[in-house]
Amino acid sequence: MNVGGVKFWCYTAGHVLGAAMFMIEIAGVKILYTGDFSRQEDRHLMAAEIPNVHPDVLITESTYGTHIHEKREDRESRFTGLVHDIVTRGGRCLIPVFALGRAQELLLILDEYWSNHPEIHDIPIYYASALAKKCMSVYQTYISAMNEKIRRQISISNPFVFKHISNLKSIDHFEDIGPSVVMASPGMMQSGLSRELFESWCTDKRNGTIIAGYCVEGTLAKTILSEPEEIVTMGGNKLPLKCSVDYISFSAHTDYQQTSEFIRALKPPHIVLVHGEQNEMGRLKAALIREYEDDPEYNIDVYNPRNTQTVELHFRGEKMAKVVGELASTKPDEGKKISGILVKRNFNYHIVAPSDLQNYTELAMSTVTQRQSIAYSGSLPMLHYYLTQLSGDVEELEMGDKRKALKVFKTVTVIVEPKMVVLEWTASPVNDMYADAVLTVVLRAEVDPMPQKVVPTPVKVDKAHFKECLLEMLSDMFGTASLSKLIKGDKMTVTVDKKVATISLDTLDVKCEDESLQQIIQTAVTKLHQSITPVRI
Repeated sequence: MNVGGVKFWCYTAGHVLGAAMFMIEIAGVKILYTGDFSRQEDRHLMAAEIPNVHPDVLITESTYGTHIHEKREDRESRFTGLVHDIVTRGGRCLIPVFALGRAQELLLILDEYWSNHPEIHDIPIYYASALAKKCMSVYQTYISAMNEKIRRQISISNPFVFKHISNLKSIDHFEDIGPSVVMASPGMMQSGLSRELFESWCTDKRNGTIIAGYCVEGTLAKTILSEPEEIVTMGGNKLPLKCSVDYISFSAHTDYQQTSEFIRALKPPHIVLVHGEQNEMGRLKAALIREYEDDPEYNIDVYNPRNTQTVELHFRGEKMAKVVGELASTKPDEGKKISGILVKRNFNYHIVAPSDLQNYTELAMSTVTQRQSIAYSGSLPMLHYYLTQLSGDVEELEMGDKRKALKVFKTVTVIVEPKMVVLEWTASPVNDMYADAVLTVVLRAEVDPMPQKVVPTPVKVDKAHFKECLLEMLSDMFGTASLSKLIKGDKMTVTVDKKVATISLDTLDVKCEDESLQQIIQTAVTKLHQSITPVRI
């Protein structure tokens, strides 16, 4: 998807049903945010995908730090063996779990184990969580989002319709008579049904509790793993801890091996560790740096920020602008400059011709024509004389309604009307300056006391003298070798670094493919012509 120039797409994360990792691209910088993910396929979920796009920044979980998980087959065997031992000795087995994810995994394992062991069919298995029951309907529906084993099995029967497991609506519906297996939430037993059952069963040595997921420091689940002699109930009372307590990690978070292999496949230059305890994050950071410090082909920067701490990464790269529209209709020549409008849209750049602006953007190209009226009671010859002194080249125009007009700087039209003149020009920074200069001359001509009959004719520069001066000036600027020996008609050429400029001695125009050279010569020619133009006194 693309929203405001930010592209993002997702990959399977393998943590729980529907979990996703997101790749985000902003201005060419790619960031992969894993969230909780697992690279190990389990009973029902696929392993997290390895993206085919290499990110610049990887933000990854560090829940287990440098720990290595037990092999899936070994932990399943140990888990079912512990459950079997507890119930066959007449005990009650409590498995605290979260409602989504590991609960469904363990239910699949237990249902299959019970099916293969008829001797324990009379021992009930319950999952006691209203949320887990709601989740079960989702699992029964979205089989297509699971691994190949589940998708094949669904053609025979739905694996999430269990034969030996029942839902326990509440503690009031539970007949606590004899051995049983109860899977209850929450997973860390801070409160809720799992805490109530644990406090009821922990004093009987026949009973057992199996912690099957990650535990945070300070929770009851973490506390009992250290096998204290007694525990404190929710009511503040103390109870002796006589039941067995075992830990088997079914947590669908990556261990060090999975995280390291994931990083090696992607090789991101920047890694940001999140979702972990400070010590675990620190150990993981140190282990990753040690692993890659001798690799000359891979430089790695690892960050383990505290909560709310900002991580600033700076990226410098080339910005590429695509030429589109009319400008792209012809193949460009090497070294040729392209002139157009640079358009930035989101994080993309395009160069377009002004006429194509409305085709590629929501903008439109407009032309503003400026008009300015100035009181003027003098004659046209007087105005012509002063404007000639200003620009040197004034063109006389005949308007459609027989009004007289003058064209100055080839951009500003001066229309003479009764008792005033009107200036017209197309607005631009340069044209606006020309118009200001013309306005100043009109105001000067208006107050000139010179009689209209004695207005001098515009002074013309002797062309031969101008040509001689121009040759001398260009020789001083670029050297004699740069000038053409033959002057064809009224054209003179100058060659500088294989760039040819042509000068018109009549119009004083300079043409050259190199814009900077053209401007240098044009300025010099204009200044020279103005400096040798005679001034009447």
